[in-house]
Amino acid sequence: MSRLQGSFTAMITPMNADGSVDYDGFKKNVLFQLEQGIDGLLPLGTTGETPTLDEDEEEKIINLVIPLVKDWNKKNNKQVKVVIGAGSNNTRDAVRYVERAKKLGADYALVVTPYYNKPSDEGVYRHYEAVSKVGIPIIVYNIQGRTSKNISVPLLSRIAELPNIAGVKEASGSINQMMEVIEKIALKHPDFSVMSGDDGLTLPLMAAGGNGVFSVVTNIIPSLMTELVHDCLDGKFEDARKIHYRLQPFFRAAFIDGNPTSIKAAMNMKGLPAGPCRLPLVDAKPEAQEIIKAALKECNI
Repeated sequence: MSRLQGSFTAMITPMNADGSVDYDGFKKNVLFQLEQGIDGLLPLGTTGETPTLDEDEEEKIINLVIPLVKDWNKKNNKQVKVVIGAGSNNTRDAVRYVERAKKLGADYALVVTPYYNKPSDEGVYRHYEAVSKVGIPIIVYNIQGRTSKNISVPLLSRIAELPNIAGVKEASGSINQMMEVIEKIALKHPDFSVMSGDDGLTLPLMAAGGNGVFSVVTNIIPSLMTELVHDCLDGKFEDARKIHYRLQPFFRAAFIDGNPTSIKAAMNMKGLPAGPCRLPLVDAKPEAQEIIKAALKECNI
């Protein structure tokens, strides 16, 4: 199992005006990402409004994206990866979703910490133990802000010893924790990847030894963020820093009124398929839209 690295887009799910999934728009977004040189795609994450999708919609999205990427890779001699969001706070469902990702040809499954139940460390460990047995590489998703549970470094160290655990999407918001993950886990496990789950922390994390980002802003600017990430991978941190500070206003604006409401507003402004959000999410407030519009202009996007 090789180490995952690069720039991966946490894809939005475009909707039609009536709230149905815009599959044609989703296909256009996938092709846009591929043409712009993205390293990988992550459909069915939080940014994809997965809590509001039914299983039939999810499966249609998986069966749309994986053949497109495989065909693209074959025709262009590329190795773009597909990571499928497969989390649940019901371990049996998480196992089933990971099995689905494996069956339909995904390269990795992203499994978030069980949310709402507030399990103990032992419960979290056993959750990942169960999904690790499916036999597809697993990316652990640590995002305390949405789950109320931080995966501590000692707990992640235990999880990393399980088979098929390929890395972590770190959205704890703590650069100190991220550096400790690199120190205590990644340096001892050559195949363990530490990916940023926060666009604005991509540069500092990669400077500390991280491997890339699962990005929201790449829904609009895949080539720019991929350039930033590859500059970091190549040790060209001065070049990466220039891109980082150019994009800082957009990093902030892309979450100004929540996610994915803010990035969908930005995509609609740029003519990319996005459409409305599904309840309980609503469209970005007018004042937030003005901030997003100003950031797009300031960053020359």
